[in-house]
Amino acid sequence: MPDLHPIAKRIHNVQPRPVRLELDTGDSGVFEFSSTEFFQREFRGEGVRTDDDRDADFRLISSDDYERILLGRSGSDEEGWSMVGEVIAAERAEE
Repeated sequence: MPDLHPIAKRIHNVQPRPVRLELDTGDSGVFEFSSTEFFQREFRGEGVRTDDDRDADFRLISSDDYERILLGRSGSDEEGWSMVGEVIAAERAEE
């Protein structure tokens, strides 16, 4: 089996502590994930952003080809999920 995605592994190893995510859009933020899990190569996670946008829920998923980790958002005033961007870096956030 091919290796697991390195960014997904980093997020999984840091949580439940805060993790700073950098997105391909240039945005970055601090998130706390209540759960992350692998299903073979597929990665999923759910959490909240702690430095901004606190009323929304966030979800991590791997792309169909397992090459990218994507971040989605669902706000209290929205129906469903919208794509925020691709996670290009993850590191433990200062607490």
